[in-house]
Amino acid sequence: MKAVVMTGANQPWEVQEVPTPTAEPGEVLVKVHASGMCFTDVWATTGYGGDIYPQTPGHEVVGEVVEVGAGVHTRQVGDRVGTTWVQSACGRCDYCRENRPLTGQTAMNCPGARTTGFSTQGGHAEYIAITAGGTVLLPDGLAYEDAAPMMCAGYTTWSGLRDASPQPHEKVAVVGIGGLGHVALQLAKASGFETIAITHSPDKHELAAQLGADHVVANGEELRDLGGTDVLLVTTNAFDAAEEAMTGLRPDGRVVLSGLDFTRPFSISSEGVPFHMMRQQVIGSTHGGQHYLAEVLDLAAKGKVKPITETFSLDRATDAYDRLSSGKMRFRGVLTPHA
Repeated sequence: MKAVVMTGANQPWEVQEVPTPTAEPGEVLVKVHASGMCFTDVWATTGYGGDIYPQTPGHEVVGEVVEVGAGVHTRQVGDRVGTTWVQSACGRCDYCRENRPLTGQTAMNCPGARTTGFSTQGGHAEYIAITAGGTVLLPDGLAYEDAAPMMCAGYTTWSGLRDASPQPHEKVAVVGIGGLGHVALQLAKASGFETIAITHSPDKHELAAQLGADHVVANGEELRDLGGTDVLLVTTNAFDAAEEAMTGLRPDGRVVLSGLDFTRPFSISSEGVPFHMMRQQVIGSTHGGQHYLAEVLDLAAKGKVKPITETFSLDRATDAYDRLSSGKMRFRGVLTPHA
């Protein structure tokens, strides 16, 4: 089969002919119809995921089951399924013995976690073997190209919103209108909250309003002048923008960190009223459990959220990577191996 291969840190992607996997016991073989591109693919390519090379990236994977391994009873040939970053855990380490649900935390705490595109083959390929328990059934009628970004971009932002527990009277602000942020805006609006977009890019103001933002501001000062926000959902990998936006965080407000910045830590300013005196919180949030994933897939199937995507064949994967790594992608790249 054809697959994208990362050959080494900071090396360009290559599309290679590699052996097609088979469904081992407990696994299903999936014919990949769409595989979303996350900026984490860039981090992995530049070495932040460790020495995992050679490896095929991609953890927003959806497709059709074409083979079922021994012992699998929950999936059958023909099922439309998807998988995410974490497929399974070891089940025996101290973390697993606490019987926690399968979430993004699992990858950070279980040394034997099976992680898509990191410890095992990712989805930027024609086929992928997946732990059956790490798959979810896709709702009928949801197109593969729309489903793929929900496996991470939708899953991540919805988990962040749910973890913040906004109340009916509260406002939600989204920092960064990119691959995650354009989805987060739609989800916040679909949930009935007064929604604010924070972006430094003037060309995104009109789009943010179309996606559901009741207000669009450029920075924390404008956010504060607007009356502030109760939830600050950080979907960007630029923590400096997130820190500045805290100027507009109201008392009892929550900052939810859903983006990644490996270059520097998130910090809280000591200027003005101290953070703890405002009873504010910082919440780290990633994939929060398959119940959240089921919820966001249902919202997508009902048309409450629809990603803006650019689609590419596998043969154009290097072009797609260049657009992703340069920040030119609008807004989620999706590889379609069998288009």
